[in-house]
Amino acid sequence: MDWLTPEWLCLAMFIVTLIFLGLGFPVAFTLAGSSILFGFIALWLEFIDIGLLAAIPQQIFAIMTSKVLVAIPPFVFMGVMLERSSIAEDLLENMGRVFGSVPGGLVFSVTIVGALLAASTGIVGATVVTMGLLSLPTMMRYNYDRPLALGTIAASGTLGQIIPPSIVLILLGDQLTNAFTQAKTSMGNFSPDTVSVNDLFAGALIPGLMLVGFYLLYQFYVSRRWPEKTPPIPRQDLQSIEGPLWAHIIKILIAPLALILAVLGSILMGFASPSEVAAIGAIGASLLAAHRFSPENGRLMILSAIAFFSLVILSSFFTLRIDRSDVQTIDYFAFGLAVILVALLVYGTATALIKCYQEKDDKGRSILKEVMRSTLKISTMVFVILIGASLFSLMFIGLHGDEVVEQFLSDLPGGTLTAIIIVMLIMFLMGFFLDFLEIIFIVVPIVGPILLQMEVAPGVTMSPVWLGVMMAINLQTSFLTPPFGFSLFYLRGVAPKEIKTTQIYKGVLPFVAIQMLMLVLLWFWPEIATWLPLVLYGS
Repeated sequence: MDWLTPEWLCLAMFIVTLIFLGLGFPVAFTLAGSSILFGFIALWLEFIDIGLLAAIPQQIFAIMTSKVLVAIPPFVFMGVMLERSSIAEDLLENMGRVFGSVPGGLVFSVTIVGALLAASTGIVGATVVTMGLLSLPTMMRYNYDRPLALGTIAASGTLGQIIPPSIVLILLGDQLTNAFTQAKTSMGNFSPDTVSVNDLFAGALIPGLMLVGFYLLYQFYVSRRWPEKTPPIPRQDLQSIEGPLWAHIIKILIAPLALILAVLGSILMGFASPSEVAAIGAIGASLLAAHRFSPENGRLMILSAIAFFSLVILSSFFTLRIDRSDVQTIDYFAFGLAVILVALLVYGTATALIKCYQEKDDKGRSILKEVMRSTLKISTMVFVILIGASLFSLMFIGLHGDEVVEQFLSDLPGGTLTAIIIVMLIMFLMGFFLDFLEIIFIVVPIVGPILLQMEVAPGVTMSPVWLGVMMAINLQTSFLTPPFGFSLFYLRGVAPKEIKTTQIYKGVLPFVAIQMLMLVLLWFWPEIATWLPLVLYGS
């Protein structure tokens, strides 16, 4: 059995894992189970030391104590709360009233609302389903081109993959941080500059907004080139808008934009960490939901939001800790004002949660209970998969699989360019069968440290922010690509029976081409992703 080496056993583990995943076994248990099984086989064959298996509890402990991953449950809560409170329905209805009278107005509205929801929820499946249920019947009623309407809904719903705050970016940031540290350590740098989720958020913001702009340009071109595909809504079918149009637009956008500004502004400007920003988003979503459920409490919700922004401004000018030796009188005044603002914010938040608890959905269930139940399910799924993938990576590296991958990528003709293309292609193909969670947790820990050691120019290694943004857009593209894109399945599930699956496929192809164009632009101009982090953080 001289042929049986750790490398071959590692390959066998990888193949067995893919087979069981293809058979439909739960991802988390497949990853963890295959890792432990082959770990004991490797131990019996004396390929590994018992110390490697003893490191499993340490891996789990490191995951459960990660300060970055703490942000996931509050961000999930924020997204589910906004989805259950029908904020998207209000946005679509009002944006349709604003743009419906112009050719292509409905597809413009869906794209803009999709971008707003992406920046506030980041939950792809919920966004695609919600917009499919709300906007598709309207576009069909007014004889919009079906492929264009379907492609717009699917593409706009997946913007939550790339526009921060995104769960994809949080998880990618966590994995790339570890990969970057490993890469620099292997290169002899034992005190490398850190890479944070803030960097990845900043790096993804401009590419995400560019994608929205490209979508709108494509839709504008279609509406002008083939106006019969995007007819305007007759004015008699539109509800009249009171007051100036610009005032109505501001009125419908001010609440979601305030939440986006609070979340993104806090993290990009360095006022708060990702976990703190996630808590801000959860509170803001609760206030928005309560305002919608109970307009009579709107003044309290607005005052609570003002109290929050006032606290942010106050904390940027004053040090609110009074356990210092040099406390000035004005600092006591600022601290007292902060206490009042915190009390107002706490009271408003408590009132909002009580109202969300009392509000019932169509099935008579408490909105808050359902939001908390969904948050628990999604967060548990994320962490269980992360633990399983962490064990898989540990065993993969223990069996020298990383060395095999590094040798393979290094020996490819074309160097770094070919390695990037191969990795991106693998992630793209895996997106046909696996969710983004499994792809991130399986692929990034294996190839990340290797890619981040490669040079894109003499003496210049690859930027982890640029690599993360490329991976995020690639995963977003795999959500749309026929025939297995997850967003296509979501949309197919809520589309009427008269909608053909081929129409969905035809509709998303132009948007897939736009996303591929975005990847090409990022390759030739990486500054699109790296400029904003450099300006904000100097990194």
